[in-house]
Amino acid sequence: MPNPSLRGLQAFEAIGRCGSVSAAAADLGVSPGAVSQLVRNLEQCLGLTLLERRGRRVELSSWGRLYYREVAKGFQQLSHAANVLTRARNETGIVLSALTSVASRWVSRKIFDWQSLCPESNVRILGQDEEPRIGIEQVDFRITYGRRSYAHEHVATLFTDWVVPVCSPALIANRVLDCPQDILKFPLLNVEWEADYKASPQWKDWASLIDADGRQTFSGLSFTLSSSAIDAAANGRGFVLAQVSMVQDEVAAGSLVVPFDIRMKLPESYYLAWDRTALEKPFGQRFHKWLVGIAKQQDMISVPAQVRSS
Repeated sequence: MPNPSLRGLQAFEAIGRCGSVSAAAADLGVSPGAVSQLVRNLEQCLGLTLLERRGRRVELSSWGRLYYREVAKGFQQLSHAANVLTRARNETGIVLSALTSVASRWVSRKIFDWQSLCPESNVRILGQDEEPRIGIEQVDFRITYGRRSYAHEHVATLFTDWVVPVCSPALIANRVLDCPQDILKFPLLNVEWEADYKASPQWKDWASLIDADGRQTFSGLSFTLSSSAIDAAANGRGFVLAQVSMVQDEVAAGSLVVPFDIRMKLPESYYLAWDRTALEKPFGQRFHKWLVGIAKQQDMISVPAQVRSS
């Protein structure tokens, strides 16, 4: 059996989608007679009746309905392929998705360095905790954490962060902290991520690290977003075990302080995922390389000095 012509398939798909020969002809920009002839040729090629003619009206036959379902899938895939190419070749903007706290307290600060390097580029940052469907949604790059990275096809490790106890200088004003254990006498703010993440270090873990009294119980406010807990600490509400990547600017400026620099490593790393077509965009490959580069720098900053030098 000869292969059906693409024009015949296109005419048949348009009838099924538009509902009539005249509507299909208008959609394709040809005459109704041309559409009818193309479908008749297709029927002869297949040896099947695809359309049932009822006076001036036509309807899909039982064979036609079955065939249309499969043909429509093919045209939808062709349309998707064209959209992918259009987005990759014609759009200049880069869309970067990141976990909410990472977007607000790490990416949004680093991005100004990128803009200095490539001022003519356009970058849109999305803070979202649900994993986007890369390749389907309008997302080029995604910064995610831990096992969430398994959802993506193209992935590279970025960095592993550490947490350290920080607070507002006002919280400990006129107070002398003689030893790390003294931190545990202050209000403690907790970061408790959602269940599909491995738990970040908690105050009981940090207390064990410094050999504090193991019988002590720890309570206080809990936040699912690291950024919210850090904001509370900056407002003098207590100490928080904050990720170094998210507080390094505040610590450098003195709006947050680290009385005792005793850090704990997060159980998993941050990852970068990307859509392969994003690398074909203007600045796409350079942006990918830049993200990996600043992540390596962050890895060195977050690691405790004693670990770095060992």
